[in-house]
Amino acid sequence: MRKAKSVDEYISNKPKWSAALAKLREVFLEIGLDEGIKWGAPIYMHGQKNVVGLSGFKSFVSLWYFQGALLKDQKGLLVNAQEGVTKAQRQMRFSSIDEIDTRVVKAYTLEAIANQEAGKEIKADTQKPLVIPPELDQAFGNDPDLQAAFDVLTLSKRREYADYISLAKRQETRNSRLEKCIPMILDGVGLSDKYRC
Repeated sequence: MRKAKSVDEYISNKPKWSAALAKLREVFLEIGLDEGIKWGAPIYMHGQKNVVGLSGFKSFVSLWYFQGALLKDQKGLLVNAQEGVTKAQRQMRFSSIDEIDTRVVKAYTLEAIANQEAGKEIKADTQKPLVIPPELDQAFGNDPDLQAAFDVLTLSKRREYADYISLAKRQETRNSRLEKCIPMILDGVGLSDKYRC
């Protein structure tokens, strides 16, 4: 699917979720957040800092708070979509428009803005060492081009691939994740680039 150049275009490209996305969008605009498109999806900012974003997926529509781990989450609505990888971001998911309580979304968003204004922030751990899982290391030994392609990726993209493979509990899953990653690495793209474009 072609990249959306505007929020209107993004919403029209998601017919299953267009009403739900429009309902959430309205909350953010009423609060006075600035709207834009980043990584191919709607983003809402305050003071030029990302606060919350929207996405429509196959079985749910979600909003994600960039510093969601700092929210009190008194209703227990937030999930970590990438447990063990994502420190700050949290998602709120809805499987139907009827599940969206705009008062709750507004309260969470206002709390996120207040946290941002207070300077609260969870920073990425840039000192975390890059640990190559054995499956990926073995693939490098079998394919020097794969190693070369991996080495030119940014550290965050390399870490993303390594974590994605190593966090799988079953060996079969680790192997299937490796197979999925190899062509992407050779193409010079990051694991999450499809969500950013």
